[in-house]
Amino acid sequence: MKRFNKFIYVIALMMVFTNVCNSQPLKLFTGTYAEAGEKGLYLFDLNNEEGTLKLLSSVDAGPNPSYFCISEKWGMIYAANEVMKFKGKRAGGITTLKYDVKTSKISKVNELAVPNGGPAFISLSSEEDFLFLANYSGGSIAVVKLDSKGIPVSVTDSIVYEKNDGKVSHAHMIAPDPSGKRIYVTDLGFDQILIYELDHNSGKMNLIPNGIAKVEKGAGPRHFTFNADGTRFYVINELNSTISFFKVNESGNLSLIQTVKTLAEGFQGKSYTADIHIGKSGEFLYGSNRGENTIVTFRIEKDGQLTLAGSTSCGGEWPRNFVIDPTGKSLLVGNQNSGNISFFKIDENTGLPTGPAKDYKVKSPVCLKFLNK
Repeated sequence: MKRFNKFIYVIALMMVFTNVCNSQPLKLFTGTYAEAGEKGLYLFDLNNEEGTLKLLSSVDAGPNPSYFCISEKWGMIYAANEVMKFKGKRAGGITTLKYDVKTSKISKVNELAVPNGGPAFISLSSEEDFLFLANYSGGSIAVVKLDSKGIPVSVTDSIVYEKNDGKVSHAHMIAPDPSGKRIYVTDLGFDQILIYELDHNSGKMNLIPNGIAKVEKGAGPRHFTFNADGTRFYVINELNSTISFFKVNESGNLSLIQTVKTLAEGFQGKSYTADIHIGKSGEFLYGSNRGENTIVTFRIEKDGQLTLAGSTSCGGEWPRNFVIDPTGKSLLVGNQNSGNISFFKIDENTGLPTGPAKDYKVKSPVCLKFLNK
């Protein structure tokens, strides 16, 4: 009997500990479209049980800090300033900010102009010694070296994609695979995905052999995600509202397996996809539709192919970006045009977002990221 009581006591303690952990606030950073001098980057506490956001701080992160990445190694936020003129140059920008988790203080530490302008995406190399930028309006990508304190100091490579058959390049996303060995770039204008390797000594990018994969003409590949081991690659296509699934071979090359529609049958009107993520369990994949204003959910089958699970209203208008919290229990959507962040619980059986339970008003939310993701 004593052993049984002790067992019950241990279980009770574990349940209390789990509940306490689940109720601990999560740090959510949000980037927006903002004019120069305005506060465009926000830090919130998310109460995941109640679905509520508490504003902790905000900061001027330069004009239009529409996408950013976070380095826990350096304690930095690197915001891509989506403009065509920065610091008096024809360029986009990187605004570097230092954050303090204990005080919630965010302060600007550096600004750097990056050639060609219009950066829509920024990410870190696996060793956090370089930044990568995809310049949508500038039709190019750039590599930026970080110094020994994590400060961007120089552009080590800039690749401009020239017009091709009358098409104009729109590089939209650039990020490493889970192994960190290769860097993938989506070009919405050229309907292709390019695969590079980074020379860490020179900071130059080298296209791998046969390192260009095509999607359907006019599809417009935008954002992508990998499964955990990097053997599967999913890209959401902005212009024809589809998701394409590729297998990744040992060399990093892509083989197209499947393409599925993201819109409901019978939908009338214009709609453009935006963001894509795989849930924490690895069983479900999510995409956002701007126009239909939904989050579409697919079940990932054993062979990696996608089966439609359902579609959920995004809780606002123009869901440009969304994020799944580190516990995998909730999904938050940044609705750009309606100016709100919508909070959804994720049904662990169906994978579907349920709600929205709550929402929070913020001007033009376009990038959401958790600390400790």
